[in-house]
Amino acid sequence: MDTYANILLITIPIFLVLITIEILYGAWKKDQQHSFMDTISSLSSGFTNLLVDILGLGIIIFSYPFFYERLKVIDLEESILLYFIAFVCIDFASYCHHRLKHSINIFWNMHVIHHSSEEFNLACALRQSITNNLGIGVLFLIPAAFLGVPPQVIAILGPLHLFGQFWYHTKHIGKLGWLEYILVTPSQHRVHHAINKEYIDKNLAAIFCVWDRAFGTFQEELDDVPCVYGTLKPVETWNPIWINFQHLWCLIQDAWYTNSLKDKFRIWFMPTGWRPEDVTKKLPRAKVENVYNQEKYKPEYKLIHKIFAGFHFVVQNIILFVLLTSFADISVADKTAYLILIFSTIFSSTSVMDGFKWSTTFEFLRIFIGIAIIVLSQELNLTYNLTLATFLLSYFAVSAILNLLLIKSVPLRNIQEIS
Repeated sequence: MDTYANILLITIPIFLVLITIEILYGAWKKDQQHSFMDTISSLSSGFTNLLVDILGLGIIIFSYPFFYERLKVIDLEESILLYFIAFVCIDFASYCHHRLKHSINIFWNMHVIHHSSEEFNLACALRQSITNNLGIGVLFLIPAAFLGVPPQVIAILGPLHLFGQFWYHTKHIGKLGWLEYILVTPSQHRVHHAINKEYIDKNLAAIFCVWDRAFGTFQEELDDVPCVYGTLKPVETWNPIWINFQHLWCLIQDAWYTNSLKDKFRIWFMPTGWRPEDVTKKLPRAKVENVYNQEKYKPEYKLIHKIFAGFHFVVQNIILFVLLTSFADISVADKTAYLILIFSTIFSSTSVMDGFKWSTTFEFLRIFIGIAIIVLSQELNLTYNLTLATFLLSYFAVSAILNLLLIKSVPLRNIQEIS
């Protein structure tokens, strides 16, 4: 995990620089594909995902070394061929796992956040799930285990394969000629993120589009069918933590309220979006019927709200940077303290921007919890780290002032629930 934290110290700034370039390019071309809160929500989602990863909070049901030790038939020597075979195996496993997520209700919960943005830009690539750490995808790496691909090679190529999927989340790059027959391109991935009936659940490959072409999931981007992005059941929130569990909560509700014992069990493994017939009448949920009439989730904000969201976003970046730079030297308890600080900041600030009535009250609770963490945490305590603790106390003081100003402002909207 220490090595991964060091890698993130390099990759995160690169991602942020590239996203900034895309924003500036969009402004220059008068074709802006970013909106203020959508981009903050996407980046915040990326932070929650990487925190779960570096702190090892996943529940690993299956591990690649387990299969490798029991199933390998041959031993591949260290060579370029070994790395090529390993990369192809990873890419095939990614296609299979991705297709599973789009096909089965319970697995869609692990992926819905990646499709939740109604924009399409580089920041969307960072919308990754915090519930995707069960190790199910390893099952599709069994061919690599048979071929004797060592775990350390998978560990090296896995992150590279993931990072290689970042660049094609953009609308500013058109079709790429002959490369369209080999690689996944921005054009192909725009189709994948679209909810048009012509495009839904198509183009599931990660790097090589040969899998889509071979297994019948390929769809070219059509000039007369402009892509509309998001999900057929819009999430209508900026809160990435809630988005991670929104679909799961809907499944739990449907399983609870259906009168059919059979449906209570099979709902989890039915095709994505399937609901028991009796529940659809009891708990109707809005679904996009005409994608071209779909209105994006865009609450109107005053300047104070944008200052509030921008301020918290900058500070959570600073806290994350401090965590990554000191990751190898602090205790598990202090790492947990950082986790609580960042997660609570993201949850609270995005909830305020969603306009929940309870959000400003929760923000005061978050400030209280944050101060308690500073007092109780060894790494953050004034006695041990005066600069950091002073910075955080100042941050909470400014947060309290901004929250008071928000309470006095006109509420954005009175959202009672999102489900």
